[in-house]
Amino acid sequence: MRCIKNKIEHNGSGAVTLCPDEPEDMWHTYNLIRPGDILRASAIRRVTTVQDTGSTSSARVHLNLIIRVKNLDFDPQSSQLHVSGQIMNETPHTKIGQFHTLDLELNRNFTLEKEVGSDGEGVGWDSIAIESLKDAVDEGGKRRAEAVAVVMQEGLAHICFIGQFQTILKQKIEMSVPRKRQGGGDHDKGMNKFFKVTLETLLRQMEFNTSLTSGANNEAVRPVLLASPGFVASGFQKYIQSEASTTTPGLKRLLPSLVVVHSASGYTNSLSEVLQSPAVKTILADTKYARETKLMDDFLEQLRKETNKATYGPREVEYAVEQGAVGRGGGVLIVSNRLFRSQNIAERKRWVSLVDRVRDVEGGDVRILSSDHESGKRLEGLGGIAALLTFPLIEPDLDSDAE
Repeated sequence: MRCIKNKIEHNGSGAVTLCPDEPEDMWHTYNLIRPGDILRASAIRRVTTVQDTGSTSSARVHLNLIIRVKNLDFDPQSSQLHVSGQIMNETPHTKIGQFHTLDLELNRNFTLEKEVGSDGEGVGWDSIAIESLKDAVDEGGKRRAEAVAVVMQEGLAHICFIGQFQTILKQKIEMSVPRKRQGGGDHDKGMNKFFKVTLETLLRQMEFNTSLTSGANNEAVRPVLLASPGFVASGFQKYIQSEASTTTPGLKRLLPSLVVVHSASGYTNSLSEVLQSPAVKTILADTKYARETKLMDDFLEQLRKETNKATYGPREVEYAVEQGAVGRGGGVLIVSNRLFRSQNIAERKRWVSLVDRVRDVEGGDVRILSSDHESGKRLEGLGGIAALLTFPLIEPDLDSDAE
């Protein structure tokens, strides 16, 4: 994501103009925009004109609209973001107060404004929004997937991109493969056809150039995890090796990146098992995904040991922060980014205040996990918030406390 203009004031109000460059930028945009924000973007609206004779004609016109955001609809697989709200500017074709849905697109600027209202209707660019903005424009918008996974079984393959903030199913391949019979070659032919289609789809999704004369040959190839029950993944690896030594020499650049691991099935729910394997953990050791996974592993290990140095749940974590147990010397507040997407302003302020206290007052560490990653999903099962403590803490019976 490119930041075109930044006019955020010291009091937290202001606007930024952004240009999304890659599909993952739409995910960042979804996390930046909240109901109540003001969004400016170009739009196409169908306008119907009634002639003096009574006949009608319609045409599509380009408009620059400003809306007060009401709802967001995000499809992570297609990276499409639709933002609906009431129009705030009058044009020859629209009136103030009408509802419209803006479809945000790649390589098209939009301006997002957040207000700080004295009546409490807006929270502005708080610390979480500023951090999300920094994540969005990190690396000049040149963020790429940290790894690619092909989870497969006979006749079925799921190609997934593991990014810094989300795991996306890019393509599903499903084909009918004849059963293996003694003396018959239909099964082998079917598997070769399945491998051929899967490889072509994988290369297309990776935008992998197999030409030996291309300047892209010097680019580092991200890890490609091949996972399956049985020997399907190893068979796919051998097929790629065969293609690289015969018809497609450019594939040789891909071979060192291939890693074969076991999975229970060829479905995406086996991906978490794949990412927990020791071989994969070693490969992804320096990635954001691996750091978040290790953090959750450490937290769950503390729970298993019953050291009283780990807690989870909204009231339990707030109590630990109040007692100063999430501070310097190892305290870590772990929060799901879902909590900051709450449409309830008071609820969002509650969690922003907690993050600011741990980070700025107590001196502890704060990790905000993506709910679209496996580590974030594990945190969701614990209420979306947890903490590693600097000292053992016996929690009071919060359920018996008066509300």
